[in-house]
Amino acid sequence: MLLPDGVLSSARVVEPQDMRGRTCGLQSADMSGVGRDRKSVREFGAALSAWYGRQRRDLPWRRDVDPYRVWISEVMLQQTRVAAVIPYYERFLRRFPTVERLARARESSVLAAWSGLGYYRRARMLHQAARQVAGSMSGVFPRTLEGWLALPGIGAYTAAAVTSIVYDVPAAVVDGNVERVLRRVTGRELTRKQAFAAAGEMLNRAAPGDHNQAMMELGATVCLPKIPLCAQCPVVDFCATRGADAQRQKEIRNRRRVAYGLSRRNGAVYLVQRPADASLMARMWELPQLSAAPVASPMLKVRHSITNTDYEVAVYERARPRAKNGRWVPLRSLSGLPLTGLTRKVLRGVDALV
Repeated sequence: MLLPDGVLSSARVVEPQDMRGRTCGLQSADMSGVGRDRKSVREFGAALSAWYGRQRRDLPWRRDVDPYRVWISEVMLQQTRVAAVIPYYERFLRRFPTVERLARARESSVLAAWSGLGYYRRARMLHQAARQVAGSMSGVFPRTLEGWLALPGIGAYTAAAVTSIVYDVPAAVVDGNVERVLRRVTGRELTRKQAFAAAGEMLNRAAPGDHNQAMMELGATVCLPKIPLCAQCPVVDFCATRGADAQRQKEIRNRRRVAYGLSRRNGAVYLVQRPADASLMARMWELPQLSAAPVASPMLKVRHSITNTDYEVAVYERARPRAKNGRWVPLRSLSGLPLTGLTRKVLRGVDALV
């Protein structure tokens, strides 16, 4: 999908390492795929655009181009499926309908609304950025890549996605879906830098937001990881692989077995809070972990994954909690507490949480 040698697109490319306001010019890469002329790039973009106009999903964050709503959706969608995000997005906006409301909220309230989505650092950085926008920026969102990259927790992807969708800034985005499309179209395993360069070369500068969303939509609904739907692909004629994908190293996942105790009394459950300096889920609330699984059979077994580790979780009924640093939380108050995703899953499994 290349332009002629030595010809560079004027689209903006934000390299993944350029996280704090620095942008890079597009660099041409030696790859094949869409073609080596502007005509092929235009035809690819036209076919993609026409398909997106017909097939785009009706998602709640696409119904307007409000920067706050687009920003919330883009942060939530990172490493999280669309179907899982939608109910969280709608609940989050009901609770924090404006950046000012989000900025005024306590961190614990933000984490409670985020609980279950995982990657809780995203929620904390979102809260910090909201405070900066509502405070020193008087509630006005930046309109440039540099302005967004200066906010807490904002990286290359989010800055490009929000500014292209809301303000038509010609900035290419590369997420996992786009990277897969680019790899198959070019027929090569791409470095991160090459993927950003290729995305910038093919970007439709007249409608960068729609183009970026169309690329992500194509990867999410047609150019699927294991079995791509090539017969439904609007750009299959430009594809170097036609569904055959380069062999990729399978992710190595860890497996662990853990046990937790569940103590209940008088409509309350006993929970402990994770340390403030914990590397994962700091200050979140969870069931007390047991040092060893009891001989008795567990009342509940669940599976849970965190980053690259798969957990087999056994939950045991405990008349008295052994942990001394927790507290009894009324069931009616659980929805307002920042619970870990695993704790939320367990409590739902025993009908203690709706």
